[in-house]
Amino acid sequence: MEQSQKTSTRKKFLLWGAALISVVTFSKFFASTQKSTGSTNEENKTVKMLTQDGRLVEIDKKLLASTGNKVTTKELQQWVKK
Repeated sequence: MEQSQKTSTRKKFLLWGAALISVVTFSKFFASTQKSTGSTNEENKTVKMLTQDGRLVEIDKKLLASTGNKVTTKELQQWVKK
């Protein structure tokens, strides 16, 4: 009688432990996705840049001019040679 009681207690302990670990894992996953979506809007508004005289300034991202084209390796090598 005592043997069956011990095995059922052990099984309950293992099941509760597995359930607790899975809940913690899923809660961390969902919490990280919510934090990343909320903070990206705030970060995209300004960009921190270093000026030539060594000051750190924040500039609105919409004021920066970008063509959206990446520099190819060939263009970079030609620019370095000049």
